[in-house]
Amino acid sequence: MAASRWTGLATFGSVFLRLALGISFLSAVADPFGFWGVYGQPNVGWGNYARFVDYTATLNWFLPAATIPALAMIATAAETLFGLLLVVGWNTRIVALLSGALLTTFALTMTVALGVKAPLNVSVFSAAGGAPLLGVCDDLPFSVDELRRRNRRRNRKRSTSFSKA
Repeated sequence: MAASRWTGLATFGSVFLRLALGISFLSAVADPFGFWGVYGQPNVGWGNYARFVDYTATLNWFLPAATIPALAMIATAAETLFGLLLVVGWNTRIVALLSGALLTTFALTMTVALGVKAPLNVSVFSAAGGAPLLGVCDDLPFSVDELRRRNRRRNRKRSTSFSKA
């Protein structure tokens, strides 16, 4: 009985973590494009892409200035891709591990550039720690991965029944 309670909690936790990470990535991408409003409004970090590129330069002060726009685009593309894939649950294990690497890199650059309090304020270390845990989950309910797993199992049963006939 106790094991089934833990299984239910693990199922809820994996779905919640997958959606929380995915939606957080998408929210972070929405901000520089003004979807949350203009700079100065509550809970708007950048409000436009130019301010995001400036922030990228602040965090990556050690890189040549010419690389900053490309780095901002790469970060935006990675966050968009990882966010979408996590929300739908496609190749979740790989995407979760890559997300953990991206978030760890982000947390470390924030720490070096702004001090340890900055990534703690926005829970980057928590997300970076949660992403690899998602990557090792046994079950990934309510995901494309789960649908693919069920289809493979169903197809194996069919092929086994045909070979016995």
